Amino acid sequence: MKRFPIEGIRSVDFVVPDLAAATDFYTTIWGLEIAGSRDGSVWLRGTGSDAQILALHAGDGPAIGSMTFRAATDSDLAALADALVAQGGILVAARHDLDEPGGGRAVAVRDAQGRTLRLVQDDIRVAPLPHDPDRPERLAHININSDDVARDIRLFSDALGFTLTDRSQMMAFVRTNDDHHSVVIAEARVNTLNHVAFQLPDWESVMRASGRMVDHAFPIGWGPGRHGPGNNVFAYFVDPFGFVIEYTADVLQVDDGYRAGTAEDWVWPAGRTDQWGIAPPKSPSCKAAQLAIPFA
Repeated sequence: MKRFPIEGIRSVDFVVPDLAAATDFYTTIWGLEIAGSRDGSVWLRGTGSDAQILALHAGDGPAIGSMTFRAATDSDLAALADALVAQGGILVAARHDLDEPGGGRAVAVRDAQGRTLRLVQDDIRVAPLPHDPDRPERLAHININSDDVARDIRLFSDALGFTLTDRSQMMAFVRTNDDHHSVVIAEARVNTLNHVAFQLPDWESVMRASGRMVDHAFPIGWGPGRHGPGNNVFAYFVDPFGFVIEYTADVLQVDDGYRAGTAEDWVWPAGRTDQWGIAPPKSPSCKAAQLAIPFA
């Protein structure tokens, strides 16, 4: 089996114009729990063992501050940072201790497109919360927009050791563990955030959690359905600040024997947007939001 220097995606940081409202939404409606707070920042966890999966920071407008990946214990953080710099990035934080839920040590690099990647090592895992089928366990993946998909495949594969798992007409899927993908790179005119996906226990959990969102007047932006690449069940929403967020479950587990697909492998009959054929077209507001959130 291939050894991955990165174990997976751990968390993301959102900049929001109303911290109190964002905290209320992500706890009472989306289903996360406060893990800590300080000086205009709130850290949130799921029901799994990650000390945090989403950080909210007060700011002037919505943006994604960073995406954080957990490095393997035996990985060399400095060497990984150097590899990102060799791909055109800028070191913004050399190895340092983190004073936030989970702790650990981290480096941070801003890539040539302005996206900040944090690599965290030896952060502390926490005891899982009691099982709750309607609440997210962990992050599943992050989807970023790219004006050069081939360039960004190289960024994740050459610098961080990810493996290309699949290609569709508009997207590349790369993995760093047994999940079919931890990062999705979407072809676009801009280098912005596309969406962040939160892992639920199973497909019925996606349905029930989606019902909770609808009950609170947040319409489904796309779904429910089952994706082609990755085979995961999905439902997309736009949060109060314009971030596209996804409930997902049942992502395909793969190993070194998985054959990377091509665009020809993922062609639907006319009118379909998912495997099941039940997902309606993505809403215009969801489409617009998937291009609009910049990296801070």
